[in-house]
Amino acid sequence: MHPAVTVKDIHVGPGHPLVLIAGPCVIEGFDITYRIASFLKDLTHKLKIPLIFKASYDKANRTSIDSFRGPGLDEGLKILDRIKKELDLAILSDVHRIGEIDAAADVLDVIQIPAFLCRQTDMVLAVSKTEKPVNIKKGQFLSPWDMANVVGKVTSTGNRRILITERGTMFGYNNLVVDFRGIPVMQQTGYPVIFDATHSVQLPGGAGASSAGKREFAPVLARAAVAAGADGVFMEVHPEPDRALCDGPNALPLDELADLLTVLRSIHRARQKPVQADH
Repeated sequence: MHPAVTVKDIHVGPGHPLVLIAGPCVIEGFDITYRIASFLKDLTHKLKIPLIFKASYDKANRTSIDSFRGPGLDEGLKILDRIKKELDLAILSDVHRIGEIDAAADVLDVIQIPAFLCRQTDMVLAVSKTEKPVNIKKGQFLSPWDMANVVGKVTSTGNRRILITERGTMFGYNNLVVDFRGIPVMQQTGYPVIFDATHSVQLPGGAGASSAGKREFAPVLARAAVAAGADGVFMEVHPEPDRALCDGPNALPLDELADLLTVLRSIHRARQKPVQADH
């Protein structure tokens, strides 16, 4: 059994509640980001689901040069720090350059290594040396067992506060597929596995100058992942996904979350209960 990883006062792993990592793809401004964070805090408090709030201050891997990237490092971290303090939330964001890691580590509770960068040894080592919890997105180009090598890079620094996130595997042109066998395979590394339900239904570059997505399938995959043993679920959410400035086609609307999270919590609880044999 893989051990739990502690993020602030949240325990991720066996014997602990299902964890939600959620928020908008990118910071679109303080007001809407705070609104989403406040909504998520209230909802997860009612459902007794631990929350790690996620939002990117810079999306350096957008499809087009004209795509919205966010407010940038300085302004973005100020917004995340304010939300963290005012709402008392654990905060996760991703880094794309080694030079921004120290500043990010001063604010973030979890530093995320993007999927496209999970094989970049210097980046992985630099993030790991902060001693912060690290969320590694599995590259769309990697098999589940390849993540053992990435985990080995992190642990070589002495950091064992590791989360691994499944986000789908490239399958032909502009499409991803999820192999749920990958969840227990990656848990064999000894660390919790999160399932990214919304990026897994993304169609990378599927809209030409941007990515498309099939958000209607995100709840289906999330239910399957929790049943397969995922320790948490990652979702990008937005009040109006069709108007989101990044990843709208695969983001989930806020008003659909309560029902979905209730089902996911029930699946997780049922999975943890021992099966009683008939007599």
